[in-house]
Amino acid sequence: MTKKTSRVQPAGPGAQMQIQIQRRDRLRIASLAAVFSVFALYLAWHASNDPDEQREASVTAVFAQDASQGGAAFASPGLVKRGEYLARAGDCIACHTSDRSRPFAGGLPINTPFGTIYTPNITPDPDTGIGRWTDADFLRAMHEGIGKGGERLYPAFPYAEYTRVTEDDVLAIRAYLNTLVPVHYTPPRNDLKFPFNQRWLMLFWNLFNFTEGRFVPDPKESAQWNRGAYLVQGLAHCEECHTPRNFTQGLKTSERFAGATQAGWHAFNITSDKTGGIGNWSDADLVSYLSAGVVPGRAGAAGPMADVVADSTQYLNAEDLRSIAIYMRSVPAISGGEVRRRDTWGQPANDVISLRGTKISGVNGAQLFVANCATCHHWTGQGIGASAPGAYPSLIHNSTVGAATANNLAMVILHGVSRTTKTADVLMPSFAGELTDDQVAAITNYVTKQFGNPQSTVTVDQVSKLRAAPQ
Repeated sequence: MTKKTSRVQPAGPGAQMQIQIQRRDRLRIASLAAVFSVFALYLAWHASNDPDEQREASVTAVFAQDASQGGAAFASPGLVKRGEYLARAGDCIACHTSDRSRPFAGGLPINTPFGTIYTPNITPDPDTGIGRWTDADFLRAMHEGIGKGGERLYPAFPYAEYTRVTEDDVLAIRAYLNTLVPVHYTPPRNDLKFPFNQRWLMLFWNLFNFTEGRFVPDPKESAQWNRGAYLVQGLAHCEECHTPRNFTQGLKTSERFAGATQAGWHAFNITSDKTGGIGNWSDADLVSYLSAGVVPGRAGAAGPMADVVADSTQYLNAEDLRSIAIYMRSVPAISGGEVRRRDTWGQPANDVISLRGTKISGVNGAQLFVANCATCHHWTGQGIGASAPGAYPSLIHNSTVGAATANNLAMVILHGVSRTTKTADVLMPSFAGELTDDQVAAITNYVTKQFGNPQSTVTVDQVSKLRAAPQ
């Protein structure tokens, strides 16, 4: 059988041109594919090195996770629960609630040396709240202090601390806020003096007072220490009240946690100094104070700190409370000029005996104390109820009474104490409507002289200013 072979015939001019066109087209396609591949590689590199792209990727990852757990439109119950816990740690409700009937709807006035700032509505209402915000918008506000419209936020919102919070934790908080009941409410407009009502000026404030970036654990410290540092420096933003401020109202980083005055109340020194701070407190003392607002025979939370305990720290788990205690006891000591611990002053009084049958003229601190305070604190000042959760505290060895400044004692007399925790409902009535400024000053000075630091006094004018301080 003969095998046939085929011969390729030479191509004519038309066929050769067609072959050249096909080759040119293949070359163009190959070139375009190469360019596209290089561009795709560039996009991948840019996404891995660009913070904004990383942020969007993180948001996408959360949605993908939520979708795998039951739908991309809704966060998982676990994420929402974690977000609620973190929102408690950040005490978001305290600043964003002016009316308890509309929680998180904002409107709370924050008084500053430059005017009054009203907190915004952070419910998911699409018109007056943050319902139209994307997760990227929320991250930008928390981490950079920039609002949805690109406006710079005022540092009454503590983004200088929130910037340290991880993206995952911020997104968890956002997921929780999305589950709140939308409240249609527009808070009042800020009332700031010119030029402080110009938001663009915050650019210069940030240059001096703000460093953007997430918390970086210290490898030399324990996991508990790092967890405590993360909470204190970030979500809990403890420095906002306990650190004095510079002339721009930024925090004095050289005096971190050394104490400061807010709305008439003195936020005490909480550094590790054993005389002026909390260096002499045990971890158990700190945990008790943060979880219940009281350390029997030492301190009881009042004013803004009572609100922090009631709204925030009492909800933290034992591990986080212990971590905060471990970190706070390591904060560098600053004495603040104290020469004696605040909880070591005082002795029982017996003035009730000497007052019997005595005609009193004018304003008398001892008489006013017996008439207004002794029913709960006993006329000896030793309190009633010992260390029971609802006890009326002793004024002896009391850190408020033994403080170098009598501001907080006078403020407690004026405004009372309201602190509700899991263990007790503590209430001291306000005497602002019952006592005049000179009577409040007389009681304050009697209590500090008898039960506390005798060098700590207030004048009638000081009480008048404290009474007028917006709360």
